[in-house]
Amino acid sequence: MKVAVTVWEDRISPVFDASRRLLIAEIENAQITDRSYVIFDPERPSNLARTLEELDVPVLICGAVSQAPATIIVAGGITLIPFIAGEVDRVLDVYAKGNPLAPTFVMPGCHGGITKGGNPPH
Repeated sequence: MKVAVTVWEDRISPVFDASRRLLIAEIENAQITDRSYVIFDPERPSNLARTLEELDVPVLICGAVSQAPATIIVAGGITLIPFIAGEVDRVLDVYAKGNPLAPTFVMPGCHGGITKGGNPPH
């Protein structure tokens, strides 16, 4: 399975709308087995949803995200896990092991949660 994460240096990008780089991580047997990066334009969330579909990435983990791009991403069949903060490696390790990201990695003052688009990833 693959998962995409908006990144800024070694952390989850705090604001999706200002992010430009995605880490695509491949998960096998509860471990990250491969990583690659993709540049994207957050002002074109429909292009991002299409790119994730083409790359066979069903899940996007990100920080704060506006309603409009969130709606477009989910409508594109992507499971969105928004309002996540922290070091990318720690977040991915917890996710790969099948553990919940909330409440540990939920941004302060946010409720977190998963918005499903298409089929669940597991």
